[in-house]
Amino acid sequence: MTQQVSREHLSELQFSSLDLLDPVRAGVEQAGFTHCTPIQALTLPVALEGKDVAGQAQTGTGKTAAFLLVLFQKLLQSQDTADRRQPRALVLAPTRELAVQIHKDAMLLGGETGLNLGLAYGGIDYEKQRKTLQEGVDILIGTPGRIIDYFKQDVFNLRHIEAMVLDEADRMFDLGFIKDIRYVLRRLPPREERQCLLFSATLSQRVLELAYEHMNEPELLKVEADQVTADNVQQSVYYPANEEKLPLLVSLLRRFDSGRVMVFANTRAATDRIERTLNANGVHAAAISGQVPQKKRQSLLRRFHDGEIPVLVATDVAARGLHIPDVSHVINFDLPQDAEDYVHRIGRTARLGARGEAISFACENYAFHLPEIEEYIGYSIPVQQDEAAGELSLKKPPPRPRKSGPKDGGGRRGRSRGDGGAPRKSSRRRRGSRKPGGGGGGQAGSG
Repeated sequence: MTQQVSREHLSELQFSSLDLLDPVRAGVEQAGFTHCTPIQALTLPVALEGKDVAGQAQTGTGKTAAFLLVLFQKLLQSQDTADRRQPRALVLAPTRELAVQIHKDAMLLGGETGLNLGLAYGGIDYEKQRKTLQEGVDILIGTPGRIIDYFKQDVFNLRHIEAMVLDEADRMFDLGFIKDIRYVLRRLPPREERQCLLFSATLSQRVLELAYEHMNEPELLKVEADQVTADNVQQSVYYPANEEKLPLLVSLLRRFDSGRVMVFANTRAATDRIERTLNANGVHAAAISGQVPQKKRQSLLRRFHDGEIPVLVATDVAARGLHIPDVSHVINFDLPQDAEDYVHRIGRTARLGARGEAISFACENYAFHLPEIEEYIGYSIPVQQDEAAGELSLKKPPPRPRKSGPKDGGGRRGRSRGDGGAPRKSSRRRRGSRKPGGGGGGQAGSG
């Protein structure tokens, strides 16, 4: 869990200046941390005093280490030994991948604390997870659905919770978990008797309402998105026709010497088409979606992390919560329909001060979202052209084998939501798409 950051993206606050207990300090030193990141510098002095915090920070800014250190410190200082089999701290994450990553970081950072960690998430290892929780944990990390499942079966209770973390609160809303979150919060001790830390990419009105409803006079701490991405992400936009997007993508990927590339599309059908076309044309790629079985999904992510698969294709929902270091390029094959999603996507590269590149395709289907994105990030994205891509002839992927089944009534009656049908319509006002000639001279936001 090494924080490999450039000096300009660290604060002046040193971990050695914080009043950390020896086991907690040992974890910091073993991780190689010396100076705090901006969100850590804001959070730790406040939260270590026991105050509630609602923090705004993007993924990859060091917030996980911040809240883990607070939990370790608080539990080690506590003398509550009424029932050590019950969890004393709870961490809720919107996706299983994020929960797994938090658990992994906690094991590394808290190796000297002697605290027992538990992990609960859906899709795999139901009985194994249940047995671990029944044996007793100090810190329970998991997704809302599985946590509630075990809670209702009396695998554990929440009466001894001293501290709780709600990570990526905005995504909890996006994924429809807010009722589950409120169910859990209402079963914790009163807010005056436990500490709560909330982190979100944006402290929107709905997130703030949740904070004020269930937290005890939280301190609002913000690290703005442009502090994290604008200075170290080189951004550009192309204006291909729909039929030019795949040749342009292949052309660009063939130029990249090394590194991990994430390609974002707006539908599962698009991710499938991109994956098959790339592999047919000599670019090793894998696609993840909610339809991919959990074990295969974990295998694909591990191979991408290890560099065996250089290109990962995903939708926003499938990629939420993924913690993948050293992503060199992010390509928006489809422009996102929400400006905040654009920031989330390009935040996959240039983490913790590294350099990265974000490339977007503004085709006729999605170009009208660009003005909104540029207004949100505060500058005009430079326009690029690629004449060579238009000359590229791609091999067609082999047809998929047809599934056997009854001839009558064997077809699908319709597409479920997210199966690659028409993309959701933006609730925002449509704007005219910008022509390649308008805005090309805009100021680059990458510095």
